[in-house]
Amino acid sequence: MILFIRHLSLRFHQEVVSLPAERGPPENLRWRKWFDMRGIYTILLLVCSNFFMTLAWYGHLKLQQMGITSNWPLIGVIALSWSIAFFEYCFQVPANRIGFVDNGGPFSLVQLKVIQEVVSLTVFTIITGFLFQGEGLHWNHAVSFFFLIVAVYFAFK
Repeated sequence: MILFIRHLSLRFHQEVVSLPAERGPPENLRWRKWFDMRGIYTILLLVCSNFFMTLAWYGHLKLQQMGITSNWPLIGVIALSWSIAFFEYCFQVPANRIGFVDNGGPFSLVQLKVIQEVVSLTVFTIITGFLFQGEGLHWNHAVSFFFLIVAVYFAFK
């Protein structure tokens, strides 16, 4: 994992050095930000980050259901979650640095946050589908996901 992040970091710095002085893609090429390698790296790193975030935030509940951490003191569960969250930050920080427009990336700060929220809920839904199979999705969840898609549309308009 560290080698993968190092590889992305080196690729990022090679691409940033060769960028023109302008910030981000020209207005008439806005759609290309999704196909820019920095945009793809950002989204992939956010997916990895959110995998670890979901495990850190909710994995201890599954471990408690399985009886593994049910007798642990709260501080032990917190330490376990923080140790998992470390890996979240190993992906989150490079994702934001690579994707941010001031670093040569294709996304503004608001766009990065909106992408992060959509990725977070998508990863959360997939992981809880596997870990907590009793949790079902209902119509109101589908409506909330629809509004997230609308939020992405307006954030990138």
